[in-house]
Amino acid sequence: MADNTSSPDFVIIGSGIIGSIAAHKLAKAGASVLILEAGPRISRDEIVARFRNSPRRSDWMSSYPSVPHAPHPIYQPKDSGYLVQAGPYPYPAEYIRMVGGTTWHWAAQAWRNVPNDFKIKSLYGVGVDWPISYDDLEPYYQETEEIMGVSGAPNTGSPRSKPFPMEPVAEVWAMRRLRERLAPTYEVVSNTTARNSRGYDGRPACCGNNSCQPICPIDAQYHGGLAADAAEAAGVKLLSDANVYQLEHDDKGRVTAALYYDPDKKSHRVTGKTFIVAANGIESPRLLLLSTSAKFPKGLANNHDQVGRNLMDHPSTSITFDADEDVWLGRGPQSPTSINTMRDGAFRSEHSPYRLDFTNISRVDGTSNNLISAGVYGVEFEKKLRYSAAREMSLKNVLEVLPNPEHRIDLSDEKDSMGIPKPRAHYSIEEYTRKGHERSQQDFQKIAELMGGTNLRPSKEGSFANNQHICGTLSMGKDPATSVCDQWGRPYEHENLFLMGTGLLPTSATCNSTENGIAVALRTVQYILSEQGKAGVQKPSNSTPG
Repeated sequence: MADNTSSPDFVIIGSGIIGSIAAHKLAKAGASVLILEAGPRISRDEIVARFRNSPRRSDWMSSYPSVPHAPHPIYQPKDSGYLVQAGPYPYPAEYIRMVGGTTWHWAAQAWRNVPNDFKIKSLYGVGVDWPISYDDLEPYYQETEEIMGVSGAPNTGSPRSKPFPMEPVAEVWAMRRLRERLAPTYEVVSNTTARNSRGYDGRPACCGNNSCQPICPIDAQYHGGLAADAAEAAGVKLLSDANVYQLEHDDKGRVTAALYYDPDKKSHRVTGKTFIVAANGIESPRLLLLSTSAKFPKGLANNHDQVGRNLMDHPSTSITFDADEDVWLGRGPQSPTSINTMRDGAFRSEHSPYRLDFTNISRVDGTSNNLISAGVYGVEFEKKLRYSAAREMSLKNVLEVLPNPEHRIDLSDEKDSMGIPKPRAHYSIEEYTRKGHERSQQDFQKIAELMGGTNLRPSKEGSFANNQHICGTLSMGKDPATSVCDQWGRPYEHENLFLMGTGLLPTSATCNSTENGIAVALRTVQYILSEQGKAGVQKPSNSTPG
């Protein structure tokens, strides 16, 4: 085993958007920081080339192949079997293990929760309350948005102390027609996104490539690769191809070292003063569960068997229809607008809240493949393709899932290509979420009617798409018996260990989890710097919901 004894101030496991943004802030405060990333370093040019040459354009993971020394889930053309499914409902998570992480191929949705999302147990008798309030997080939401360059509508239910850093990208024709024709029944608003409408932080404005997923070819969209670049520019050392498989600790429970495999499966040991686990909501609990010892036989941070529990995401159902006018989806960003009126309300005591999100993805590729598969060619092919490209529309719901300790990530008996136990998912779609889906069908039907919709095609009943917003597996709280860490992301058992990522979110609410995860992490960094006495840092508020 090779031994690296450089002992930086901070060792961060995971170079995704959250770990890299946290590393950047720590380095700017004068700390020495080392990031260990399991996967390889790949440039935007390489990713764009892979997308351009891929025969599976609709498969957003085809540009991000799994590598043997850091495998991740792949489902097309067949399931790689990396994430083992224990049921009763499959949880087909897709994420990327490489420098910068999964936001390389996100839609840049950068939503804040609404204030009541932090106290649904107190208000509605469901789920749990967060250990912090919206007001505790608001300045860190703003900091997050200024880092990424975020724009959006002010009327989504999330109060602001300052304006967005920029105006939204220009409204595309299809979304304008939706807004005009759905009013006054529905208020259609710009999504909150980390996408430039003007030059910002050295990056260009969006030019409407309509390939936000799997890759923005010009970096108008913020992502974890940019965050990793900024961290390194600030002095952070980033070591790729370093697959951490165990954390060591001393007799007081303080973490002392991270052990990682290189691509040749040679083991290395890195020491440090403070450790931060910032992989995603599957890989982070997996690492903690792998780190067993005589003192912690269930793994680190897991004396109460809470690591990996309360797995949540945002299931979706959808409807596709043909509008009565030409709208031509596919110009501009892929997911530009939504309806937010069902994000909160007294109904949450009975069923899931939801957002309604409109798709603006070009229909040409998907329709062409479907027509070819059906044996349609020639004049008929052109006629049907033109009609679909001009008229077809779709929207989906984004449903809340409540925390349930039986929904969890644990370790499988199966081993991956590096000989490490694979993660295993236990998941289901419960009645609370199914009732939200049922309520949303009224909106689906009404919206299609207002657009003169014909040929309505709802998604298969009982089948829910997965939005890849992993939450809850490292839940923060106040009680060690029901949570993994405190409000600062510090596990109750380990003084010098902190957790960051969307896994800390105690509830899923109705919005994409990334901005919430970043804001929580920035709040934790501020606390760490204050606790360690860094100059010029004020200690954050300890306020909690009333």
